[in-house]
Amino acid sequence: MSRILTLTTDFGLEDHYVAVMKAVILKNGPIDLKMVDISHSVPPNDIMAGAWVVREAARFFPAETIHLVVVDPGVGTDRDPVLIKSHGQWFIGPDNGLFSLISQDAGYEAWRLDNAHYWLDEISSTFHGRDLFAPTAAHLASGVNPNKLGTPGHTLMTWRWPEPIQDKDGVRGWVAHIDHFGNLITNIPSSVVKEFQFDSSIRMKIYIGNTILEYISSTFGDVEPGQAVIYPGSSQMLEIAVNRGNASELLGVPKGSEVTIVFQKPAL
Repeated sequence: MSRILTLTTDFGLEDHYVAVMKAVILKNGPIDLKMVDISHSVPPNDIMAGAWVVREAARFFPAETIHLVVVDPGVGTDRDPVLIKSHGQWFIGPDNGLFSLISQDAGYEAWRLDNAHYWLDEISSTFHGRDLFAPTAAHLASGVNPNKLGTPGHTLMTWRWPEPIQDKDGVRGWVAHIDHFGNLITNIPSSVVKEFQFDSSIRMKIYIGNTILEYISSTFGDVEPGQAVIYPGSSQMLEIAVNRGNASELLGVPKGSEVTIVFQKPAL
């Protein structure tokens, strides 16, 4: 069965960078390799945005998929290049926190990629995506044993997003990611408010920036164009959008902003 190899970068598509990585993979990988672009529009140098995008996409790919991920502001420094196996899939990229969300969801095995035999002959100090990661991914797809590609037993450098804070009166979280549409994806799981969502005896107030929302909808179409809405998103997190608008811009809310939900229970 042919292998699947995905690519995720912050390179954009205006330049030649993505095409060159694909050329290296095609030259060194199996002839029947299937390549899938997840995204090349990760905000430049935004490691945790890359971590989010890959985690959300990877869970829908089959076992043994290889994910090549390059968001690498520390390229050329002493950060390690790594190969990871987690969730039955493979991940290749810089060890800079990019795989934090993958590794926190399940156990992992990791290899420090230190066998230059599987890299290009000349290594640029600023384009390891082409010279190191792409050929390594191609060789892995061709069946090269990971123990030949690097040294096993590596411990990943990880970052952790803050967890939402919940008590009997409500929950406080943050905007963890902003997508292409400007929708605000929070770190508050939808399950936190599920039991209150359809309980008419409990009122809610949701505070985000200077905006107050009073109920959780099922989708953005539940409100008029231009209005803000909070709803359970496809990633099982609460999201805030403006119907047919950019919530981040229109509400003046950047990533990292606080989101507070207050439960107002009836007096006894």
